[in-house]
Amino acid sequence: MIVPMPAPIMDLLLVGSITLSIIILLVAVYSGRPLEFSVFPTILLFATLFRLSLNVASTRLILLNGHVGTAAAGHVIETFGSFVVGGNYIVGLVVFTLLIVINFVVITKGSGRVAEVAARFILDAMPGKQMSIDADLNAGLINETQARERRSKIEQEADFYGAMDGASKFVRGDAIAGIIITVINIIGGFLIGVFQKGLDLSKAAEIYTLMTIGDGLVTQIPSLIVSTAAGIVVTRAASGNNLSKEVAKQLFFQSRALGATSGILLLMALMPGLPTGPFLFLAVVCGSIAYVVSKKEKAETQQKKEEERKQVEVQASETNVPPEVDTLELQVGYGLVNLV
Repeated sequence: MIVPMPAPIMDLLLVGSITLSIIILLVAVYSGRPLEFSVFPTILLFATLFRLSLNVASTRLILLNGHVGTAAAGHVIETFGSFVVGGNYIVGLVVFTLLIVINFVVITKGSGRVAEVAARFILDAMPGKQMSIDADLNAGLINETQARERRSKIEQEADFYGAMDGASKFVRGDAIAGIIITVINIIGGFLIGVFQKGLDLSKAAEIYTLMTIGDGLVTQIPSLIVSTAAGIVVTRAASGNNLSKEVAKQLFFQSRALGATSGILLLMALMPGLPTGPFLFLAVVCGSIAYVVSKKEKAETQQKKEEERKQVEVQASETNVPPEVDTLELQVGYGLVNLV
């Protein structure tokens, strides 16, 4: 944040920021329970400070060396400012604004609200959970060590969601700082390029705006990814499975829903004016998945019925077997042998 960074090191740090955000997202996806990623609020704070530090360092490079060309702040910023948005700084400004709106208004606000409500409900439910643990302990269902572990888990859940409620404010502040930094970079770069470096108005606006938009995009994309990870963490239910398994199980293992979706897409493909190819392709895909899932459901149902039938037969055979009679022994005297 303070030490000037050369362009190659800036490229490395920007790529590192993107890599870190992807790792955070994948860890959030593959975590079975929110507490498996309990350090996420702290990581969120450090990631936000890291991105803001990169913003300051890239701003220094843009304002000091922007008159040289769009590669003055590194090839990563140049690529995001030229190739990603087609070299049109107006398009880049619109895309950057959309990312800010998505991150600030939709994801961050929603995940913050979820974390706030979850923390409130967990705090309200803590006395009841503590009483339940004490009741199980008094009944002998659990021992003292298990009771201590359950109490610790309840406290960790409350601390985690409370920390997530506060950590979401860092992401919102990061989005606001991104807007302010972008405006300052454009205005400051334009003034430096025109009055100090002798560039004409259009050239200064093009160079500094493209680099500023590239800088904004390369920092807002990791911010958007981390915000998505935060939303995934706070909205997860404690199922024990990772997100991909839960989505595949609950969304794509419903043959009726997939079959109805396939039929709707097929009807839309036949409507005049709509492109037939995409609708027909997705209708075939959904129909194929529904057929495979339906066959699997029928096989599982048949197997379950067969197991129930075998269990009934086993129970019936057990009832038809005569009860086992205990062996009796009768001892008689020698004089009673003829009577027997």
